[in-house]
Amino acid sequence: MEIFGVDIGGSGIKGAPVDLDRGELAQERHKVLTPHPATPEGVAGGVAQVVGHFGWHGPVGITFPGVVTDGITRTAANVEKAWIDTDARALLSDRIGQPVTILNDADAAGIAEMTFGAGRGRKGTVIMLTLGTGIGSAVFIDGRLVPNTELGHLELHGHDAEKRASTKAKEDEDLSWPHWAHRVQKYLVHVEMLFSPELFIIGGGVSRKAEKFLPLIEHVRAEVVPAELQNNAGIVGAAMAAAGK
Repeated sequence: MEIFGVDIGGSGIKGAPVDLDRGELAQERHKVLTPHPATPEGVAGGVAQVVGHFGWHGPVGITFPGVVTDGITRTAANVEKAWIDTDARALLSDRIGQPVTILNDADAAGIAEMTFGAGRGRKGTVIMLTLGTGIGSAVFIDGRLVPNTELGHLELHGHDAEKRASTKAKEDEDLSWPHWAHRVQKYLVHVEMLFSPELFIIGGGVSRKAEKFLPLIEHVRAEVVPAELQNNAGIVGAAMAAAGK
């Protein structure tokens, strides 16, 4: 069974049909740059380009980098503020002419990892953290999602954690891998103090380079592993949501 998934990020909008039996992209993903400013209309146009590239007809799952409740986007940390309280499901469905399911981006990635990736079969508390333009989070209790957690906005040394420990922070401040790993470590220690998870799954594009920073992280009791689906997890999770999985 194939369903289309789209992952809206702070820097890019990417999507592909997904084979839901295997939890893999059925075709090579297509990506366009996220417009700046990332207005609802501008981003909707990008999503339409991605879906149109494949000539897709049928349900589409779409992730959003913020809180989503019943198709309404409630926050907008790394996109234009006009997204706040926008009926994103209606906007995107109208733009691409297909039925749309929309959910938080980290929640989508977490759903995929818990089904097909590093969290498969894991019980207890599992926290997926996506490091990218910001920090997204997905919290699972015995495999059940607690939706719309925003752990990237926990305060860390007087700042939103994502301003200190995201991949964007590493790039903007030209941090070395050890320096950045130390910041990520401080963040993980803080999250662990609050939630006591058994497992952290580290996702986002930087998960492809996990060997450069994960071995440098110490003083975290929980197991810390890279996402197995890497940066495709959001696309796969979006498609799963659209299929009602």
